Amino acid sequence: MGRYAARRLLQMIPIFIGTTLLIFLMVHILPGDPIRAMWGDKAADPAQVAALRHEFGLDQPVWKQYTDYMTNLFQGDFGQTFGGREVIDVMSEAFPVTLRLAALAIIIEIIIGISLGAWAGLRAGKTADTGVLVFTLFVISIPVFVLGYLARFIFADELGWLPPNVQDSTDITQLFLPAFVLAMLSMAYVARLTRTTFAENLRSDYMRTATAKGLPRRRIIGVHLLRNSMIPVITFIGTDIGGFIGGAVITEGIFNVQGVGNVLYRAIQTSEGSTIVGVVTVIVLVILLLNLIIDLLYAVLDPRIRYA
Repeated sequence: MGRYAARRLLQMIPIFIGTTLLIFLMVHILPGDPIRAMWGDKAADPAQVAALRHEFGLDQPVWKQYTDYMTNLFQGDFGQTFGGREVIDVMSEAFPVTLRLAALAIIIEIIIGISLGAWAGLRAGKTADTGVLVFTLFVISIPVFVLGYLARFIFADELGWLPPNVQDSTDITQLFLPAFVLAMLSMAYVARLTRTTFAENLRSDYMRTATAKGLPRRRIIGVHLLRNSMIPVITFIGTDIGGFIGGAVITEGIFNVQGVGNVLYRAIQTSEGSTIVGVVTVIVLVILLLNLIIDLLYAVLDPRIRYA
């Protein structure tokens, strides 16, 4: 497994470089001049514009800007914002907020999604199973921003159970509503995936063998069925964690969560390339590492899997 992990880590290098290059090029083809945009509707002083373009390296060819950026990045320097702040300082404030939000969303997704899917899978073909399938299809068919505004209207504005905006990101009760909205779509997919694998594995030979051996039903379901049904579910959840971090833009905007989504949205509006590339770079690294961890977990869940 050690050689497999080392090989996967080496494979991450070209993926990481290719992704950052793609994002860097996309940022530089965005319309508008970010330096002139700092003056708004006022007339810009050409000398000041030229000085700022030189300060941020925007007067250099794109390939030179990218090589300089990557050189600084490997030294831990993510560059500066147009406001003069270090990008790493901005990210160090925003990422913990988004990670708390994503962690809470994952917990909600795992607890509710797997429980709902297992409950439906054990009752495949019955009314309860049909009800779960209809409910999850209903959730999947609604866009996230609609779910967000709907949840905010019902639970915050009408019922008053939860605050409509997040004032303190360290307060889990304030993060619960945006985390629930963030988790809703993935929770529906996890429920349907768990339900399908449960229903299929119930008909497997090892389940019939376990039943014929007279094992208690709780052990059959909790050990044999649950363990063998979790491989595709864990794969989905693992890839979804990165999606939570990157896809929090809409949810954070609706509930005023000062996380990565808000930072990224403001950076895109001002074409602030260093912030955009810095945030996306960290997200790419998180996704790559999570995929590696998920692959290594396969052997834990299924001992038949061996890595060369």
